[in-house]
Amino acid sequence: MIENTIKNMSELIVKLKDSITQDIEDIKAAKHEELLKRNDEKHIMIEDITLLKAQLNKELMSKIQEGIDVNIYRSSVDALEVELRELYELNRKLASIVLPVQQMYKDLVSEISANNGGNFFDIKA
Repeated sequence: MIENTIKNMSELIVKLKDSITQDIEDIKAAKHEELLKRNDEKHIMIEDITLLKAQLNKELMSKIQEGIDVNIYRSSVDALEVELRELYELNRKLASIVLPVQQMYKDLVSEISANNGGNFFDIKA
C-alpha cells in the first residue's frame, strides 16, 4: 500500500515537473494559450499530490502503530522528498519569470489608468 502511494505521488510529481517545464518553454515562446490549457490539469495534480501526501502519512502512522519499522521505506520517502524539492525549485523558476511579467502588466494598467484620471476609458458623449 505504501509503495503504491509513493509510486503514485512520484508519477504525479514527474508529470507536474514536466508540465511546469513546458510552461517555462511556452512563456519563452509566447504561447500563452498553451499555458492556459494546462492550468486545470496542474491544479488537479497538485490536489492529488496533497491528498496522496496525507494518505502516505496515515499509512506510515498505521504501520508504526502496528509496530512495524517504517525505516524500510526510508529510501523511497527520501527519493520522494528529493523530487518534491526539485518541483519546488522548478516552480520557483517559473514564478521568477511570471511575477515580473505580471508586475509589468499591473504597472502598465496603473499608468494608463492614471493618465486617464483613474478611468481605463475616457469616453465623452
